[in-house]
Amino acid sequence: MFSTSIFVNFMNKNFSEEAYAAMIERLFHRFPSFQNKGAGAYKPGIANMEYADRLMGHPHRKYKVIHVAGTNGKGSVSNMLASALASKGMKTGLYTSPHILDFRERIRVCHPDRSEGPVYELIPEQDVWDFITAWHETFDRLDLSFFEITTLMALDWFAGQDVDVVVLETGLGGRLDSTNIVSPILSVITNIGLDHCDLLGDTLPEIAAEKAGIIKPGVPVVVGESNPETDSVFECKASGLLTFADKVEPGFWAEHENILSQMDLQGEYQRKNLRTVLCALDVLSPLLNYSQDESVLRNAIIHAALRTGFRGRWEKISDDPWVICDIGHNEHGLKYNFSQLDRMKKEGECTDLVFVYGSVADKDVDAVIGLFPDDAVMVFTQASSSRALPACVIKDKYIASRQAAGGDAGELYVCEDVRSAVEKACGIASSLKKNDAGSKPLIYIGGSTYVVSEAVGLL
Repeated sequence: MFSTSIFVNFMNKNFSEEAYAAMIERLFHRFPSFQNKGAGAYKPGIANMEYADRLMGHPHRKYKVIHVAGTNGKGSVSNMLASALASKGMKTGLYTSPHILDFRERIRVCHPDRSEGPVYELIPEQDVWDFITAWHETFDRLDLSFFEITTLMALDWFAGQDVDVVVLETGLGGRLDSTNIVSPILSVITNIGLDHCDLLGDTLPEIAAEKAGIIKPGVPVVVGESNPETDSVFECKASGLLTFADKVEPGFWAEHENILSQMDLQGEYQRKNLRTVLCALDVLSPLLNYSQDESVLRNAIIHAALRTGFRGRWEKISDDPWVICDIGHNEHGLKYNFSQLDRMKKEGECTDLVFVYGSVADKDVDAVIGLFPDDAVMVFTQASSSRALPACVIKDKYIASRQAAGGDAGELYVCEDVRSAVEKACGIASSLKKNDAGSKPLIYIGGSTYVVSEAVGLL
């Protein structure tokens, strides 16, 4: 940890591109993020956030907030909601995590626009600099985490931008999450799966109770996916203001197949996210006093990733070779991705599957390995992060899993860094032939945000 005096002296410098880059690097190290450090950066409890929020004058009270939690799908739901609200004439703040290439991806404004093109604006570097400069002594005194600082920055910047509404994604859990200082007009919980069990609980009801912590008295709640193990948790907390998206038919659901076929968010798991979004928009309509215009809504959702600058979710980053990246990293999310890839090969959409896969050490890799499609070429790697699980460990687990299932490991490789893994996968794909129908090999890159971030930067 850097000493206070070094941090203060650094912040007395004038803004420049070089000084800004150094400041962001210092921020990552002085106040580590969960993305970089894992559980060691997680600081449960919101007392310090509430105190800092009071010092800043409660900026989040100047606009309406939609609070989004859940195990998977938070980012997709948040970005589709932001795109839809912007298309309805509302200046919409959007706070999500993690980022892929630029720290500022976490804090965006989506401007009122009905076009199909980009409508988002990242927080400017100068504004990041000014905020840290103004408040660094408070952050240091309270020993705030990276995510706490980023959340305060977002809430304050949105107020300065005079936004109408903010879509605010939790970082981890809900009850003790840094974002849980707000009083939303709607709480959305996408789904519940076993992830971050060391921090949130070992059972689905325990994890649901933590996510349900964002539910406030008198505030409506939309839960994307019902589950007999967790439904009662939400029913007790929501006091009759609860809607399970998968138990109702939201507005425009009759159009969902057409919308899904055109969406730039093409993962098959988006079917459930879309239903959650449409249900949330139904609940929001009287609260925000807007009308549901079918053509505008359809375009806003179809082009959500382009309009909001959303990255890393079933993102095609290359046509030749064909490369798809996705930051899905747990069993609950990856089962959809791997099933989709398996179907694509069996139905001839691609001729071969080449995986570039890496994981962080605190994920249940054993549960994920059993989900890999058969006959895929595996390239195991590790990102340049202290949290990365060594590629050779993943390889050994994979071989053991295949042998236990009575099969062989097939064609596999180990690369010690993402660059060499991507180069290896591209070389393999180029050696494989298209079929007569024009289908070609597909490279899938995923397993962790770090792997995807490095791959996107390369490709």
